[in-house]
Amino acid sequence: MVRTPLTPEERERGERLGQLLREARGARSMVEVAACAGLSAETLRKIETGRAPTPAFFTVAALAGALGLSLDEVLARCAGTGERGERAVA
Repeated sequence: MVRTPLTPEERERGERLGQLLREARGARSMVEVAACAGLSAETLRKIETGRAPTPAFFTVAALAGALGLSLDEVLARCAGTGERGERAVA
């Protein structure tokens, strides 16, 4: 099976997700947050650095829960939405 290359928008969304997770993690260690979410530290590292820009929904949900973020907040900050959480129109 051949994987379709990611679009620039998908890569940018992955970078925004990584930045959000790093900011929300604050002083907590990557190992602590990953363990709380039921993930490996390497998986979290890949997401935070943009090397895994399209993690599975349940991975994002687990990280959001571990970091005290709502999925609405994650969507608003990462999916190319406007300041009020409305989807940007191209």
